[in-house]
Amino acid sequence: MTSLLHVDSSHSGDSVSKRLTALFADVWRARNGTAGYTYRDVFAEPVPMVSPAYVALGTRVERHGVVPLEKVHALVEGADEEREWALTLPLIKELRSADTLLVGAPMYNYSVTTALKAWIDRFSFPGAFADPDTGAKLLRGTRVVIVTARGGAYGPGAPREGLDFQEPYLRGYFGNLGVEDLRFVHAEFTRAADIPALHAFQDDREASLTAAREAVTELAAYAVTSPACVTTRSTKP
Repeated sequence: MTSLLHVDSSHSGDSVSKRLTALFADVWRARNGTAGYTYRDVFAEPVPMVSPAYVALGTRVERHGVVPLEKVHALVEGADEEREWALTLPLIKELRSADTLLVGAPMYNYSVTTALKAWIDRFSFPGAFADPDTGAKLLRGTRVVIVTARGGAYGPGAPREGLDFQEPYLRGYFGNLGVEDLRFVHAEFTRAADIPALHAFQDDREASLTAAREAVTELAAYAVTSPACVTTRSTKP
């Protein structure tokens, strides 16, 4: 059965990234049905930040090489580590079982939200995404679609190009996990309507949102010609 894990991370009640990921999910469910769909809002239901007990357990496990998930519990020491592993294991299994991971990632202070980072830190347990026998990366076949929303513009040629620590971080992180099919859809100038300094870019905002809607619709339908990164850029100051 085809499966989709849909993760939102916006703190906003009027979220562009949530609207775009919802469109993706609607198209995906219309094509694949609802049985394989899982939704997680890591802001509305925060994933607890990792604790010293998590770090202690992870360090101990890592000293044994790549430990199968079912054998980690044998290395747990004490109630605190027990709790940390109980919080962690379901998230690892959830991601490992997904054919497609859809992430809504608004840009906050040039990077990702605290809620999204806490989720990533939690499931990033040593060896969790490697084959214990071969070391092969288990997410090689997982399709990852990341939908971002940015108040301004951060692409090539934009004045703030060098301040984008969002896409490089997520690209590097999921690439290191072995993900080969990684797509980004960027909606830019999302604050052009309400920030006076950005009012001149309202046409760019609408063009970017239109392109983003088209991109998520195409990606959700599994079109093989889907672009790896879709955005509307501006080099204006």
